[in-house]
Amino acid sequence: MGSYELPFGIDRSLLRLDSTDPYLCLHFVIIWVRDLDRSLRFYVDKLGFRVVVDHRFDDGQRWIEVAPADGNAHIGFALLQPGDDAGKLIGPESRVWFITEDVNRKYEAWKERGVQFRHPPQVPAWGGIHTRFEDPDGNSFGLAGFDELTRGVEAQRRALVQKYEAERRAAQEIEIAKQVQARLFPQVRPQAKTLEYAGLCLQARQVGGDYFDFLDLGQQRLGVGDRGCFRQRHCRGAAHGQLTGQPAQPVRSGADAS
Repeated sequence: MGSYELPFGIDRSLLRLDSTDPYLCLHFVIIWVRDLDRSLRFYVDKLGFRVVVDHRFDDGQRWIEVAPADGNAHIGFALLQPGDDAGKLIGPESRVWFITEDVNRKYEAWKERGVQFRHPPQVPAWGGIHTRFEDPDGNSFGLAGFDELTRGVEAQRRALVQKYEAERRAAQEIEIAKQVQARLFPQVRPQAKTLEYAGLCLQARQVGGDYFDFLDLGQQRLGVGDRGCFRQRHCRGAAHGQLTGQPAQPVRSGADAS
């Protein structure tokens, strides 16, 4: 386990590689509301939640799910119908709790947007800090924070920054390597008496080890070679000497000339 592992089971988004036991997670909890659009505006505009589902069925019924910016559990809206007992269905003391790295900052931000709180953040005997807020229908939710969570989130952010920076540097180095490799290929094509030709190397991945070169054998004659031997000047010179009958000498390619 990494040093930035989050406490309280917050890191729920990772899939287990072992599929012996089927995948299982908390999907959503249902709260009862009197007006779907009013509730949607409250959770999106005041709490900053995102809309996960907003679906209308053929019979005219509507199903909405919202979720906070982090985590993967949703809240589903169930619309009260005529005759429903709102006092039993709407939870003045719901068992739903949200957890955040900074309760005080959330408290101040949401309060400024008009969210009603039962009380300011308090430090209970069991540790941490918590408060309670209500939605327009009177559903009440807990909001809590712990020092361990704050430290874990900060550590994970630092680890992600380091990871992204390492990936950025690796991508930059690969791009430089691609440019260097491109300069190793022939930059000039020698004239050939009876042949029109071209050379191109497309790597299966970002950078590879394949190589080719054109040898100007004189009198508009051409030699073509590939792979590692032609990376060395003396190899190219030896090949040139064997093909032309002349003493071995270094042959300059586009890479050597650059």
